[in-house]
Amino acid sequence: MKSKIKELINKEIEAIQNIPIDGIIEPVVDIIHNRVHKKEGKLIISGMGKAGQIGLNIATTLSSTGTPSVFIHPSEAQHGDLGVVQKNDVLLLISNSGKTREILEFNYLVKRLHNNIPVISLSGKEKSPLTDISDISLFTGNPKEICPLGLTPTTSTTVMTVVGDILVVSLMEKINFTKEEYAKRHHSGYLGQKAKE
Repeated sequence: MKSKIKELINKEIEAIQNIPIDGIIEPVVDIIHNRVHKKEGKLIISGMGKAGQIGLNIATTLSSTGTPSVFIHPSEAQHGDLGVVQKNDVLLLISNSGKTREILEFNYLVKRLHNNIPVISLSGKEKSPLTDISDISLFTGNPKEICPLGLTPTTSTTVMTVVGDILVVSLMEKINFTKEEYAKRHHSGYLGQKAKE
């Protein structure tokens, strides 16, 4: 059992190490910085299923580190949540396949509301319907899932999380986010106390 666990861990590590380092993160950071920090918009993140859960995590982590972000469920967007979108916002759409119908529809609906909003995609596919509608695309490397069926999002969600973490840290560095600013956003709990030390 130990050897099997080690094998699975090594496959996840290999997937992380194979995330493309292709210079795309810098222009993505610049787009978000321009729209959110200079034009006072916000980052709107959407994804369906497991990708959506990763998106929610990225949104809350960015918000807590100085970059206002919200997660909108793509189905809820069709029932009124789309109203939170404003003209200076930027979209980050997440889909491992790049074919998720709800995400493609979400983009269409946003563009009907504000057609100049830039679209960033995070996907496992370099070429897909999602990348076709994106201004710029982040690619995870499309690792094989460690699920024995090859179906359950496992390795794909790991690499999405890592790309999200890289985005968070890069933006923190871009805006020179301080411990004092962190403390203002974390009043309670262990992290709140640690930030005030």
